[in-house]
Amino acid sequence: MTIEEKFAGLGIDNAPGQEALQKSQKLDLRGEKLPGAAVDFSHGDVDAHVPTPGSFEVFAKGFEEGAAQAYTPYRGRKQILEDVAGSLSAFTGASIDPTENVILTPGTQGALFLAMGANIMPGNKVAIVEPDYFANRKMVEFFGGELVPVVLSYETAKTGAGIDLGSLEEAFKSGVRVFLFSNPNNPIGCVYSYEEIVGIAALAKKYAVTLIVDELYSRQVYPGVSYTHLCAQKELPDNLITILGPSKTESLSGFRLGVAFGTASVIERMEKLQAIMALRCSGYNQAVFKTWFHEPEGFMSARVAAHQEIRDVILEILKKAPGVTARPTEGGSYLFVTIPDLEVSLHPFIRIVRELANVTVTPGTEFGPQYLHQFRINFSQDKEKAAAAMERLLTVMERYRRH
Repeated sequence: MTIEEKFAGLGIDNAPGQEALQKSQKLDLRGEKLPGAAVDFSHGDVDAHVPTPGSFEVFAKGFEEGAAQAYTPYRGRKQILEDVAGSLSAFTGASIDPTENVILTPGTQGALFLAMGANIMPGNKVAIVEPDYFANRKMVEFFGGELVPVVLSYETAKTGAGIDLGSLEEAFKSGVRVFLFSNPNNPIGCVYSYEEIVGIAALAKKYAVTLIVDELYSRQVYPGVSYTHLCAQKELPDNLITILGPSKTESLSGFRLGVAFGTASVIERMEKLQAIMALRCSGYNQAVFKTWFHEPEGFMSARVAAHQEIRDVILEILKKAPGVTARPTEGGSYLFVTIPDLEVSLHPFIRIVRELANVTVTPGTEFGPQYLHQFRINFSQDKEKAAAAMERLLTVMERYRRH
């Protein structure tokens, strides 16, 4: 493989926040543009859902401290690690030692990169879920791993995410060394059942598979849905890393804050990799961790309720369009929308919607090559603008529906 081929797989056209790049792609279009405010469903809107109260003030205080906060140890400042470990222990039910089991990272994306870099050697078989977070596949390939996809039957699952534990075991039997998945799932928003989580942990223990569990949205689970933290179970694999951070639900993405915790030897390798990649989680920004799990009373419940309201409004709009379906989100801010056959293929349709409706969505192929009739939206938006944007998108879709 050439260096050009290695980086060709890291396409960024559909990555969150790339709307300026996306708008530069023009097509010959039929039909007139639909009036309406631009809505970028590729990521959440921190203007519509403001960051945690006090986040700027603690950042400013950290800045004023100067070197003590700017140049922390590679894993993070001791007092912040202690506070984060205590909060995560209480939240997950796992026992977390701040000196052995935790590292602060430049966003959860940074945590994911470090965790995979610390566990994947060229040629290693790595199992990923399809569909799942778009960067998982790209990182496995970048580190030279051999992909082993495990497909979720999310559309027919009566409970849980729809993972087939028998298929997962067959993958582990084939020599898989690492298994990575998000819970709640990105892009579907489904939450793994207790039986699924316990089953995954037991299989990983049996076949000596390292688990990397992305729990970024585990604070944003909707009423009536039961959530199980794998890291708190009795039977655990020898190597387990859990990833969390104050980012999406708290609207703190701009600070690029992430946390990984778990097996001490893996955390040590991640620290060594971080030392040559970014040195540390941005020093001044680390101070913002002080707001995490310490939000004003009622903040989190109000935030979850606001997102549930937006989710429900968009689902009602989607129901009106024949052949359009989406499983209701159980956790997080995503909907994975299935659309009918169109006169154009998925990627041209995505560009047409961007041009005619002023709406940006993420193509389903970012989450698995087989998802040619799906797109993902992040509905963490202004409710009225999001609803209007979805109406415009469906209007454009009708123009291109195959009859």
